[in-house]
Amino acid sequence: MASRERKAELLESLAEIRSRVASASPATPALLVAVSKYKPASDIQVCLEDGQLDFGENYVQELVEKAKELPLEIRWHFIGALQSNKAKTLAAIPNLYAIQTLTSEKAASALNKALPSDRTTPLNVLIQVNTSGEEAKSGLAPLSEDNPSGELTKLAKFIVNQCPRLRLQGLMTIGALEQSLNSGDDNADFERLKETRNLLHGFLLSEFQDTGKGKWGAETGDGRLLLSMGMSSDFEVAIKAGGDIVRVGTGIFGSRKTKAEMAP
Repeated sequence: MASRERKAELLESLAEIRSRVASASPATPALLVAVSKYKPASDIQVCLEDGQLDFGENYVQELVEKAKELPLEIRWHFIGALQSNKAKTLAAIPNLYAIQTLTSEKAASALNKALPSDRTTPLNVLIQVNTSGEEAKSGLAPLSEDNPSGELTKLAKFIVNQCPRLRLQGLMTIGALEQSLNSGDDNADFERLKETRNLLHGFLLSEFQDTGKGKWGAETGDGRLLLSMGMSSDFEVAIKAGGDIVRVGTGIFGSRKTKAEMAP
């Protein structure tokens, strides 16, 4: 159980981030995913009791352990590197809401196969796009007017065509740190993701027309692919650029230890 001081700290930080998300959003506030990696379940419980339902985790085993301990009303978002051999483990989490880091047909197929047949709703997936072109970052190459197709359109088509238990919710990017720090109100990586989304949407409409209706985009059924972009350092810029989902960790939970420091 969180101490009284920790609870007050978390609620103050969460309220501030929510206020900033609402202020930056032109209409409906962007979806706030509280990134809780390395933070105890007690921290998550405090935020849950204050109405925060969406939480993001980077590591499969950590997500599995927290999902067992915490209430089913939580909507878990997996935002770490996705390996196809972990698909079965992730698919067994009953309240897994979204996987934001899909990059291969192999992983998509493994997830689709592993999801329980009695699951009532498709699992949301977002394709990760490497908008900055950095070798250290995962993700498929973005689309452009000069290159409107590629691995990304191939994967999207595969998900819609071959994975009935998945829903292609949108695209996700991390972007370059220097873009976040120096972009002001204009971030080239966010603009690149928007262009990719628009081109992909056009591709899906031409490829599937009415036959793909309801298989991609927001759950409202309008077919609009969502954009997950922006973290603690740049989520307001991301929202103003058209982001639908933001992933905020340190802004809510405070600084965290590194993976090496967490090791026993």
